[in-house]
Amino acid sequence: MIEKKLRTAQVREKAILVGVSVAGQSDEKTQEYLEELRFLADTAGADVVDVVTQKLPHPNPATYIGTGKLEELAEKVNAHECNLVIFDDELSATQIRNLEKALNVKILDRTNLILDIFATRARTAHARTQVELAQYEYLLPRLTRMWTHLERQKGGIGLRGPGETQIETDRRIIQQKIALLKNKLQKIDRQMATQRKHRVEMVRVALVGYTNVGKSTLMNLLAKANVFAENKLFATLDTTVRKVVLQDVSFLLSDTVGFIRKLPTQLVESFKSTLDEVRESDILLHVVDISHPAFEDQIITVNNTIKEILGGEEKKVIMVFNKIDLYKPSERDPHDLTPLRPDQFTIDEWQQTWMAKTHGDCVFISAQKKLNIDTLRELLYREVRKIRDKRYPYSHLNLSENLSEE
Repeated sequence: MIEKKLRTAQVREKAILVGVSVAGQSDEKTQEYLEELRFLADTAGADVVDVVTQKLPHPNPATYIGTGKLEELAEKVNAHECNLVIFDDELSATQIRNLEKALNVKILDRTNLILDIFATRARTAHARTQVELAQYEYLLPRLTRMWTHLERQKGGIGLRGPGETQIETDRRIIQQKIALLKNKLQKIDRQMATQRKHRVEMVRVALVGYTNVGKSTLMNLLAKANVFAENKLFATLDTTVRKVVLQDVSFLLSDTVGFIRKLPTQLVESFKSTLDEVRESDILLHVVDISHPAFEDQIITVNNTIKEILGGEEKKVIMVFNKIDLYKPSERDPHDLTPLRPDQFTIDEWQQTWMAKTHGDCVFISAQKKLNIDTLRELLYREVRKIRDKRYPYSHLNLSENLSEE
């Protein structure tokens, strides 16, 4: 109760978002990215008071945006009395330093913002270690010639070599921490690999998808679990595994961290062990928020990330289009004779489209309203049983098998 009151009492920061449309990027795409950045800022605890955009052939190497736009941004910062400016793309150390000097406020880029959210969402030792590793790997190339306060008790006198500058000291401290964290992760990975060996006979199903599409809600519904679910980006980072029984077959269902566009490389690398659930699964349930206007782009992002994780390995994929209760097609003029735009499709039209694309391996549901869940269960049962019967043609799985949970 005390912790809840403290969180409520915290003053939310006021932020301005900055997006740059580089050559080949449409205004619509830029606005779409900025809307997602707004959601990320809200998740991190900031209120967006203004948005600044600029078209450039390429970003300014010194300040990312042009000098005129920088002056405009400075005026907006003073007018709104905000203390935070968030850029939609990754910034270099030089750009961050120049922007902070010009604006006199805290500067964050998209990567730093996502890392901050991950730091607040990590619950287990595994997730916290992965996030900490990603943060240090992000920080290492961005050290400036000033004391970074990473390790006061170990820095300075006694640790610096002859002629060693502060930047070199800081870099060495971070490199030592990265090495320690990697060793710690390797130990945790070995423990988790041992746990997975005990479940080798079970068919494995993994929930994958863009962040905030309802994976945890679906997990709770199918597995009768109690996984934390919230209408925020990256509501859960820790992989949860639960046993599900459908009629005469059982399988393991895992919930994984959500993906996002421009996902920081440091996070992909640090969370590779968590994503072992994707690599070792037999079936992927690709959950999609069909009510999101850019859900097809999100599908492409997830597919590309999965390809990177699997390294070309093929997996059985079932498309699960969630939140059909929130989907509303755009209105169409009854006299309009042009072909339907995708945003004007009804749910039935989307279903026919994706049924053809996936050869029937898709289902349209609402996990929140529990719509068409039986259809999903039937599809899952059929596919799990097919794998089980092929793998163990002369035996049946023991439904009462004791499984360790992560």
